[in-house]
Amino acid sequence: MSLEWGKLLSSGRRKTRAGKGGSTHTEKGWEELERDYDRILFATPTRRLADKTQVFPLEKNDSVRTRLTHSHEVANLARSIGIRIAFDHAKDVFGPKHEELQIQRTVPALLAAIGLSHDLGNPPFGHQGEVAIQSWFAEMDQEGGKLEGQIHADFLEFDGNAQSFRLLTRLQTLNDDFGLNLTDATLASLLKYPSFHNSKVNAHEKWGVFESERKVAEEIWKYTGLAEEQRHPLTYIMEACDDIAYSVIDAEDTIKKGYASFYDLIDFLEHHAKNDEVVCRVIEKSREKNREFRETGDLSSLELIDMSMQMFRVFAIFEMVDACTEAFVSHVSQMMDESIEPDFKLIKNARAAKLCKILKNFDDKHGFKHKEVLKLELEGNIYIQSMMDMLWSAIIVDTDSEAFNKYAYSRISENYRRVYDTAKEKIELDGNLTSTEKGIKILYSQCQLLCDAVSGMTDSYLISLREELRPLYEGFRSKG
Repeated sequence: MSLEWGKLLSSGRRKTRAGKGGSTHTEKGWEELERDYDRILFATPTRRLADKTQVFPLEKNDSVRTRLTHSHEVANLARSIGIRIAFDHAKDVFGPKHEELQIQRTVPALLAAIGLSHDLGNPPFGHQGEVAIQSWFAEMDQEGGKLEGQIHADFLEFDGNAQSFRLLTRLQTLNDDFGLNLTDATLASLLKYPSFHNSKVNAHEKWGVFESERKVAEEIWKYTGLAEEQRHPLTYIMEACDDIAYSVIDAEDTIKKGYASFYDLIDFLEHHAKNDEVVCRVIEKSREKNREFRETGDLSSLELIDMSMQMFRVFAIFEMVDACTEAFVSHVSQMMDESIEPDFKLIKNARAAKLCKILKNFDDKHGFKHKEVLKLELEGNIYIQSMMDMLWSAIIVDTDSEAFNKYAYSRISENYRRVYDTAKEKIELDGNLTSTEKGIKILYSQCQLLCDAVSGMTDSYLISLREELRPLYEGFRSKG
């Protein structure tokens, strides 16, 4: 059965369907999907991204990207493609009734919203933070560990994408269980990997929804006409814009850090281009601008490199955005009739695919694997696992029985503790569960509280809190 844009762009909200969605009278002049961007923009976790690693941990140079600037750039790129398809390809993409859907307003706004929110659940220290969390739980689950064989796969394979969905649908709450109460369309298109860890199909490289949010995801899929493992068509655009941002912009930051030069980048592209038309065009235009800047004769070497990289960014992003727009338009019918390959990626099927691939290889060689980056990632891993040790002690022990546990537990966000307490109370009062089943479910909730607490921290806050708690924790253990 084919998908329908009328459902895919559903403006329904879970809280309204539950009969708890009273109006705040702030929606005048706005479409519902436009309001989602505002809700995400003003949310506390969005601001915290300013102190979370994109590539270079604990970076003191303000012009190097953080997770927040990366997210804003992804949102901008996604909105740009949304404008293109809504204005220039409306009938081809959305069909003859596109005007009824208000796509010129809703589609760019929706894409900007999911671009801004796609990394909200990422822990401190970038993807190394995910590895640290996974490793900590794996150690607890291994033979000889304190929780041998009891850790749920959600935590052994902890993923920031699933945490983002949880954050928006559950954790950012005032006094209910609906999170930011975003529209069905926004939540459905945010799911880069729309499946659970035990999915029977396993169409995607990863899963993207925790078991705790299963009912939320299933409700969203119901109202958008989707199903498990089935991506929203606009998700492909968000994913492509993430690829564009970190391939081009991480290269710019690598050069800004001094790990490579503009000329290193151009030489690298030229060596791997193999006469690719798009890559060669970007090289030619970038070199031409670099020559123009040099001929002025009044620029310092740093200014020359900076201006040359700015123009490289312009040329590379233009090629990728244009190519991805074209690729989306040509493949959208397959997305809608569900004949698209499960592992389909927009950027890999666009004429700028080689440019993106070469840039990622450059980033990996000169940026991600630089010794300074690897050292800071290792330190971040140690910080995170040390913090998890201390908070876990506070979570699993009666907080009234030990001074350290009580204090450490109080340092976890009140929102997160309230969500945990509510879940634990429901489990304990569930008469259909055996005591063993209750224990398993409570352990799951405890693991989730630990992930909520750690993944919600910024880089610098985690370090400062660790330094505050560590002497107290060590004193507590030595006393015991």
